[in-house]
Amino acid sequence: MMTSAVTDDETDDSPDPRRDLFPYFRTVTDVSGVIEWTEFFGNDHPVELDIGCGRGMYLFNAVTTQPDVNFLGLELDYKEGRRGARRLQKRQLPNGRVIGGDAREILQKRIQPHSVSKAHVYFPDPWWKRKHRKRRLFTDEFVVMLANVVKPGGEVHSWTDVEDYFHVIAGLMNHAEWFTPLAPPEGHTPQHDMDYLTSFHRRRTQAGAPTFRGRWRRV
Repeated sequence: MMTSAVTDDETDDSPDPRRDLFPYFRTVTDVSGVIEWTEFFGNDHPVELDIGCGRGMYLFNAVTTQPDVNFLGLELDYKEGRRGARRLQKRQLPNGRVIGGDAREILQKRIQPHSVSKAHVYFPDPWWKRKHRKRRLFTDEFVVMLANVVKPGGEVHSWTDVEDYFHVIAGLMNHAEWFTPLAPPEGHTPQHDMDYLTSFHRRRTQAGAPTFRGRWRRV
């Protein structure tokens, strides 16, 4: 499992966080047109998306342990997105970036078709109340967006601590003609506080919650 010496309580105290963190953080309005990956990252390495990257624990660990892969985090909450970007900036990591904005808009308008090797969606908000479930990220439309950006042979990974929501996610992905289910990654017993996938994963695991894991290949 990925490890990191960076603590999870870093804060963003810059008076102008967006400018100060460029190019590690930018908003969707800062990005015009479709992203050219070679210009965006300065290399032609494979690109993976961390959709809903939060404060960036998974993103940072992935960037530091896989230097030959580019990772782009997408985060609706600008404060959390900047927090993750600051981690990247502090280490001057060239293969990690964050865009603040609605992931749906970014997937539809900013990502080249079939240009992403993997899309990671970890612990999306389950929106517990029935009247709010239309706000859930995973819908038929979202699965189509994933199919449009992930290249054939690429993968989608998603974890959640909510069994009901996992069945929804699995049902959507398993019945989509563009994806085939794969065996989920094996469970792992964390050895320390940074040995979790995300900070939310750590909190829920330590509270005794289960984790439901899914993995699918783009056909």
